Amino acid sequence: MDKLIIRGGHSLNGEIEISGAKNAALPELCAALLTDQEVVLRNVPKLQDVSTMLKLIRNMGVTCAHEEDGTVRLNAGALNKPEAPYEMVKTMRASVLALGPLLARFGQARVSLPGGCAIGSRPVDQHIKGLQAMGAQINVEHGYMVASLVNGRTRLKGARIATDMVTVTGTENFLMAAALAEGETILENAAQEPEIPDLAEMLIRMGAKIEGHGTSRIHIQGVEKLHGCEHAVVADRIEAGTFLCAVAATGGDVVLKHARGDHLDAVIEKLRDAGATIEVGAGFVRVKALGRMKAQSFRTTEYPGFPTDMQAQFMALNCIAEGTSKVTETIFENRFMHVNELVRLGANIQIDGKVSVVQGVKQLSGATVMATDLRASASLVIAGLVAEGETVVDRIYHLDRGYDRMEAKLRKVGAQIERAK
Repeated sequence: MDKLIIRGGHSLNGEIEISGAKNAALPELCAALLTDQEVVLRNVPKLQDVSTMLKLIRNMGVTCAHEEDGTVRLNAGALNKPEAPYEMVKTMRASVLALGPLLARFGQARVSLPGGCAIGSRPVDQHIKGLQAMGAQINVEHGYMVASLVNGRTRLKGARIATDMVTVTGTENFLMAAALAEGETILENAAQEPEIPDLAEMLIRMGAKIEGHGTSRIHIQGVEKLHGCEHAVVADRIEAGTFLCAVAATGGDVVLKHARGDHLDAVIEKLRDAGATIEVGAGFVRVKALGRMKAQSFRTTEYPGFPTDMQAQFMALNCIAEGTSKVTETIFENRFMHVNELVRLGANIQIDGKVSVVQGVKQLSGATVMATDLRASASLVIAGLVAEGETVVDRIYHLDRGYDRMEAKLRKVGAQIERAK
């Protein structure tokens, strides 16, 4: 099992290229299931979750190849097995994204209930309710969602879907399913994360009729058939935010190429309040940090609020910032599992339910720590970059699920970090 060895105390200076977003690439790979023509995706990151998704759709009969430059070519013309088995998706919750496209195009699907990081409940009941409103019959049997069309229908039907909560993967599933449904679908309380309009733009290139994407109310007019397209995956805002926090913690001056500052408004505002200087331009974000940052309290919420996927990384910064901060997690109930590992490095953190109180310390000290989930891994890397001495981050297979060669990118800007078996 791989681990990272970090020798802290070095500022970061130079340029980092931000990869395509995992949370956009995964639904867009599933969107290729909606057509029998070739789909070309560019800027697809080399991640474990992407490899798992490609393996899954190959198992369905899709031909696909991930090229060195990040291009993926897919053709689902010969898809003959509309199934996502547990053995292939047990580590990845995004498997649920296959449900809508398979049901829309083939009228049936058998998809395992999803796995992924152990950060809390991620119920699929909203997916099931929405697709049932579109005319699907879905039963949960032996850990699988078994779906089919009812009453002799050959296509899903348009519907008004108002979810009980904002759900990103639910919005994505409904978007893909509605693109081939009969009639109009209206999504109320839709997620607004940048990955949603990116998926919608891809579907529009395939011939879908969608309006309102990027807002909480999306209209989709179903069409009978979608065609192939070429599409570039949007830059990963969470990867960019992670490196912003790393530079703010260590000090330095780094330009993030391809980063979208307009997708990181809440994080950038907090970093500026903390004392970092951030310049946002077309196709880049530049961060400069000098001296100790000031602690910042924040509360996670749906986009455009402070993202839950940036909570752990910003907490790592707060650990060595001046002052006391309160971090309130409202999205996932188990997303403070990194706290005990940060405490092993010398952080002063107290948890009270959904709130962590962080008293900044002047110095962390290196130790061996264990990653518990994807974003927790990133927080431990940031803490290791500023800690005195050597930090070993174990179980980094979590990190590889969502960061494309993080250690190589950090090494390029001056970090003392290496991967070991």
